[in-house]
Amino acid sequence: MSPFIYLASQSPRRRQLLEQLGVAYQLLLPDADEDAESLEDVLPGESPTAYVQRVTRLKLAAAVARMKRRSLAAAPVLCSDTTVALGRTIYGKPADARDAMRMLGELSGRTHRVLTAVAVQRGRQVHEALSVSQVSFEPMSAAQIKAYVATGEPLGKAGAYAVQGRAAMHIRRISGSYSGIMGLPLYETTALLRKAGFKF
Repeated sequence: MSPFIYLASQSPRRRQLLEQLGVAYQLLLPDADEDAESLEDVLPGESPTAYVQRVTRLKLAAAVARMKRRSLAAAPVLCSDTTVALGRTIYGKPADARDAMRMLGELSGRTHRVLTAVAVQRGRQVHEALSVSQVSFEPMSAAQIKAYVATGEPLGKAGAYAVQGRAAMHIRRISGSYSGIMGLPLYETTALLRKAGFKF
């Protein structure tokens, strides 16, 4: 069995979480000519659950194809995707600071869901899991939102915030998986890697 896995993610938080588990990994990132961003486009009428699971499967298929194309040693491939949802509205990564302010304004004073799908493939076998958590923000003033966006932290984050960053000062309550909200639910990820034959 492989002593390592491939992580097909550019997220430093997912790397940090895998390191917390003591899992050795190698990054399996897209080639320059791959359009990885387009995989995250939302389909009309798509529910947040269907969306995050579909995007994760697409990322996994692309990563496995990449591994074969590069003639890399066989090892389990791990992919994950996180989205923030208020009702059926999906909040992806903000386009810019103004978009981040809009998102945070809509999430302010409300409870939303954070959905993280995880998929692991070894050979032809695919194992999948979904983590759903709830996050409650305090009501935030326009000045508070502006100050947070000015830190630059919301950019590149689903829902325009990082639970492990400065946004924590505005979060009243969390129900579910903290690591799942960060981007990789450790309980589910451990179970999937065990199913794929990875030894901890």
